[in-house]
Amino acid sequence: MNPILNRIGTVFVPVKDIELARDWYADLLGLPAGGEILFGHLHVIPMDGTRIVLDSKIFSEERVFDVPPFHLDTQDIEQAYAYMQSKRVELTTGIEHGQWFNFKDPDGNHLMICQC
Repeated sequence: MNPILNRIGTVFVPVKDIELARDWYADLLGLPAGGEILFGHLHVIPMDGTRIVLDSKIFSEERVFDVPPFHLDTQDIEQAYAYMQSKRVELTTGIEHGQWFNFKDPDGNHLMICQC
């Protein structure tokens, strides 16, 4: 039996300010504000499935994601796009192929939302 599981447990996202990032992601995902900050630099976002860990210790301009390392799911891409516009999130693409679009978090990380 292989001891390495065939799944991703966590994706780390480099952020400048852990408290600001925690609150921005909570607002974006409709989660309660606040939440525990571990070791002064980590926040685990409660997710269904693969976790996202915000980490201010690993932040540097060179580590900001130039391309999305993952995507967040939606069942309605048009509604998700309008929601992001209403939040004044920096959108870096329009809706592509009726399926996905990219945006930036406040630290400049490129992320994606994709219709499942």
